[in-house]
Amino acid sequence: MTGAETEDDIPLGERKTVTDFCYLLDKSKQLFNGLRDLPQYGHKQWQSYFGRTFDVYTKLWKFQQQHRQVLDSRYGLKRWQIGEVASKIGQLYYHYYLRTSETSYLNEAFSFYSAIRQRSYYFQVNKEDRPELVVKKLRYYARYIVVCLLLNKMDLVKVLVKELSEEIEDYTQRFNTEDQLEWNLVLQEVAAFVEADPVMVLNENNSVVVTSNRLQEGCVPPLEQGMVVGQLVLADALIIGNCNNQVKFSELTIDMFRMLQALEREPVNLATQTSKQGTLEPNEKPAKRENPHKYLLYKPTFSQLFTFLSASFKELPANSVLLVYLSATGVFPTGRSDYEGPYDFGGVLTNTNRDVVNGETVQKRNQAQKEMHCLHPGDLFPFTRKPLFVIVDSSNSTAYKNFTNLFGQPLVCLLSPTVYPKSVQDQSQRGSLFTLFLYCPLLAFFSVCGLNSVRRGLWERAQEFLQKVYRDIGQMITRSPTIDQAFLQFFGDEFLRLLLIRFVFCSAALRLHKLFRESRSFPESYPELPKQDTVESSLLQKHILELATMLDVQSLFWDDSLETY
Repeated sequence: MTGAETEDDIPLGERKTVTDFCYLLDKSKQLFNGLRDLPQYGHKQWQSYFGRTFDVYTKLWKFQQQHRQVLDSRYGLKRWQIGEVASKIGQLYYHYYLRTSETSYLNEAFSFYSAIRQRSYYFQVNKEDRPELVVKKLRYYARYIVVCLLLNKMDLVKVLVKELSEEIEDYTQRFNTEDQLEWNLVLQEVAAFVEADPVMVLNENNSVVVTSNRLQEGCVPPLEQGMVVGQLVLADALIIGNCNNQVKFSELTIDMFRMLQALEREPVNLATQTSKQGTLEPNEKPAKRENPHKYLLYKPTFSQLFTFLSASFKELPANSVLLVYLSATGVFPTGRSDYEGPYDFGGVLTNTNRDVVNGETVQKRNQAQKEMHCLHPGDLFPFTRKPLFVIVDSSNSTAYKNFTNLFGQPLVCLLSPTVYPKSVQDQSQRGSLFTLFLYCPLLAFFSVCGLNSVRRGLWERAQEFLQKVYRDIGQMITRSPTIDQAFLQFFGDEFLRLLLIRFVFCSAALRLHKLFRESRSFPESYPELPKQDTVESSLLQKHILELATMLDVQSLFWDDSLETY
């Protein structure tokens, strides 16, 4: 209520408007705060709660639009409060994307975050002497940047980072707060993230072309007519990042960021128009789930990883595949045992921070005991009761060669090189070369050839040529008389088909590259691929040399590699 007005001076209808608004506002905050108590895993438990939260925010947003004048004069509604509601709706859509893996919801989150900036909802915050309001604004910027990164809006990211930098400077000067270092770290992280791609594609005027590496129509080689492959569908994926010193932003390492995009189709707008900020249809979902459902786990403990694995395994539909992607520091065995089983080769690191027993982190007592904070190959054995597709990017990836297919279900492991030439190793902070090949083979090929920029015309010609190479690799896999059936059982799914084809391309390219001379520098797989039919195929080697010639880097590759082994 404003001025000397008493409640009795306000018309009943307007009083009711304020009361209704306060009720919706309180209810929305209560529901929003309850979201963090929902289990992070499982597909079903959270949906009805999310639906209720969306409904209340939809009503609240429309209500403040319809009654803005009354709320301005009688409630004293400030623009930053409208911005807070819009920001919460943006967060809801972003979390809906994380829960469903539907990229369409990223566009919806973007539309609300974008409106906040265009309409300057947070503009007046800097004039108020309340540091907690400025922090709301800074957090909004950080969330907006994450969504823009996921939508590959890199030009806008650079603008937002500049604005955020100015906001942080103003905030720390005005309030002399203790969180200055934290906010500066946020800036450093996002700047490193934006610079992580090793190669720039340039227009004629030297402006950077943003390329998308999500799955697009027509980019997956079709199956040959009459080709019999499995009907399995990739339904669930765990994307795990636990690499020390790798570029990260908001609990996403650069490897995780790349792999999640490799498992998504290009986003499309939902029926809601992004220009109409009041149109919220949270229950309007695409008819069929286009992308596999994903869990993103940043530095999980073993307990967390196993919980999410179990939840995915439990809810995996019939004729579906669970994919586990591990980008993590290698853990090596300390001693040799007489019997070499699935816990004797080490594995990849899990986080130790939260695995505490009796208040103390458990230490190994002697050399004979196995590393506790490690995902061993044997830990995955129970999950091979259903079709399992594993990708390990680690300095100890070869530990996962020692798999045994106990249950006869389709099982494939794609394993990164464990040793890289020094020039490649020096770049590892900006993401692994192996994951880069699985995400965008051409980007990786340019990088391994030492090229850091390329003209758009050449990039597009090379991409077109690669499509032909992919078709040939697809035929090599499906026509090989000696290939393990597991590869063919996964080949019916477009995401897995593309990953297998890119894996073969990566293996063949590194085998021909003069810097990669150790066998440990080549990717491996379980089961093994028939080399002569795939990674050492003379046709594929010819293609790689043609691509190298197109880029004028043929001197980096062996021209008759079979004789050099």
